[in-house]
Amino acid sequence: MQAQRLNGATVLITGGAGFIGSHLVDAVLEAGAKVRVLDNLATGRLQNLAHVRERIEFLQDDIRDLDACQRAATGVDFVFHEAALGSVPRSIEKPADSLHANVTGTANVFTAARDQKVKRVVYASSSSVYGSSEILPKREGEEGKPLSPYALSKWMNEELAELYSRVYGLEIVGLRYFNVYGPRQDPNGAYAAVIPRFFAACRAGKAPVIFGDGQQSRDFTFVGDVVAANLAALLGNGGAGRAFNVGAGSRTTVTDLAEAIARATEFAGGPDYQSPRAGDVLHSIADTTRIFEAFGWRATTQLNDGIRRCATYYGKPDAAGAAAP
Repeated sequence: MQAQRLNGATVLITGGAGFIGSHLVDAVLEAGAKVRVLDNLATGRLQNLAHVRERIEFLQDDIRDLDACQRAATGVDFVFHEAALGSVPRSIEKPADSLHANVTGTANVFTAARDQKVKRVVYASSSSVYGSSEILPKREGEEGKPLSPYALSKWMNEELAELYSRVYGLEIVGLRYFNVYGPRQDPNGAYAAVIPRFFAACRAGKAPVIFGDGQQSRDFTFVGDVVAANLAALLGNGGAGRAFNVGAGSRTTVTDLAEAIARATEFAGGPDYQSPRAGDVLHSIADTTRIFEAFGWRATTQLNDGIRRCATYYGKPDAAGAAAP
């Protein structure tokens, strides 16, 4: 297994207490690496790491602090950069917060990686960079104008990565995530993602809220596939300064998603349709040709299988509150 090449390495995972980051922690530990997590717990939760807490080094600090990033990157071989303020609606409400965390914070992580001689950095970008482009499927090089401060911040991250790779010779690879879902994704709060929100509503016997007519479509990608993409990009060759789509390569409407979750939870009602939200794109599906050619990665989890795994997880008594290990 390629991931075994991490055996004995030290890996920094920013945002490692978060949804995707904590799954990366599991995978990197399984590969035999030492793990250091940097997280300010603004959106991450220690519950996500409770099952591995004694096996990792945890630093509660902020990527907006360059000195903290330098300390975290000291003695590190590789970096997974997952820390960010997510959510399009949050960024529209509080643009300065999103830009500060996502752009300044990422510049700090890249700078520390350069200064500490890190071998390779893989960072989280987003399908939101395609913005106003209506071309389907979404292909690298066919981006539109950003539709939100969050999308702009991710586009700026990609520009930073290209510059740091070109000017400093730092190996940095970006992954454009398409609607990642799975266990440990927070169902609570105003900025919760759609799948955990739908599960939380249906489990509570409430109609899942859909913003718009429900015909908007998304490429829902299981977190296990995203972890595999990260490992492939970290351990592969080439790709420095570039960003690659990470998606399942299939489209599902939000209404069809709501119906699938209703069936999984035996919820008998229908969705509650509300006004569309600013900054949301209508349709999204990933062309993953480039990442397959570069690193040999393809998603393997079908949506129905992923929904079944989520149904098991969100059926736990503590899943409605803190994420279970």
